[in-house]
Amino acid sequence: MTAFSNETIDKVWQNARGMTEPSAEIWRRDECGAWIKRDQYGHEQSEFGWRIENVSLGGPDTLENLRALHHANSYDRANGRAKCHMTADQTATPVMEHIREPRNRKA
Repeated sequence: MTAFSNETIDKVWQNARGMTEPSAEIWRRDECGAWIKRDQYGHEQSEFGWRIENVSLGGPDTLENLRALHHANSYDRANGRAKCHMTADQTATPVMEHIREPRNRKA
């Protein structure tokens, strides 16, 4: 895993999908919809662990090329899209109801 500065980690986190419920400061979703938790950066064994991946084909590690992804998901640079192996589990959650406790499931 590439070592990123705390500033870069924070900026990539801010670019991930924020939700109004639960708190966007703690919880976000990656491009596949999988829940990631801010304090779980680099934790590959965590249900909500995430990493930063450069999604450009040979481009530099600049903010526009970096994405927050759940550790089980990856990015197909050649085709320009996320490879989703994990997504949010919204089973039995009514459409108009907020998620009370984030959970993920294999896609």
